[in-house]
Amino acid sequence: MELLQYEFMRNAFLTAILINIACGIVGTYIVVKRIVFISGGISHAAFGGIGLGYLLGINPILATIPFTLGAATTMATITRTTKISEDTAIGILWTVCMSLGIIFISLTPGYAPDLFSYLFGNILTVPTTDLGVMLTLDIIIILTVLLLHKEFTAICFDEEYSEVVGIPTKMMYTTLLCLVALSVVVLIRAVGIILVIALLTIPATITRQHTHNLKKIMVLATLTGATLTITGLLLSYKLDTPPGATIVIILALALAASTKLKK
Repeated sequence: MELLQYEFMRNAFLTAILINIACGIVGTYIVVKRIVFISGGISHAAFGGIGLGYLLGINPILATIPFTLGAATTMATITRTTKISEDTAIGILWTVCMSLGIIFISLTPGYAPDLFSYLFGNILTVPTTDLGVMLTLDIIIILTVLLLHKEFTAICFDEEYSEVVGIPTKMMYTTLLCLVALSVVVLIRAVGIILVIALLTIPATITRQHTHNLKKIMVLATLTGATLTITGLLLSYKLDTPPGATIVIILALALAASTKLKK
């Protein structure tokens, strides 16, 4: 409890809760739909938004929101309307966006001191202003899922049948990738672009091993992710290790234990 006297620790605990709301909900669709690679592509494409934020002199997180949404929409459009294979499109967009980020940063006067934290994350440095952005994005994600849960569930399990019965699958798929993009923005400051995919997939994977009800997976993945994130945060504080990497290791160990228990 003595840790709560520090503002940065209070912000870290709140961040752990907020990021896992997005992870628990959107991560469930990612795992069920098997679009982990696409999610990884979107997370790395977010680096372009970080660079754009530095170039424009605004909060990189705010600049990343439209950039990742644009990347997600472009990725969905390319994979659905061209003959380019999905993995090829992801690889191209991934590298192009990261290259743009590097160019933007190189054009920015001065030095970007906290760029490393956007790559590998540091949950201890999340400012109060970013907490407000995370909360807003969580609310948008929750409202969108409440409104379109049936459609998302349908395209996750059987996209061809969904199209036959009249569901606009292309639009739903694009919307789902946009939710992934918003989740990536929520996660960047906590675990960084490199480690985002772990929080988006591991809690949902652990929970799915024990239930196949989507709503239960979302709730339990949120609780599991928050518990493991806080555990990793406390452990990193005790061991003086990088918080983001420590959290991912704890998640991986929990997945291994869950798999063993399932067997």
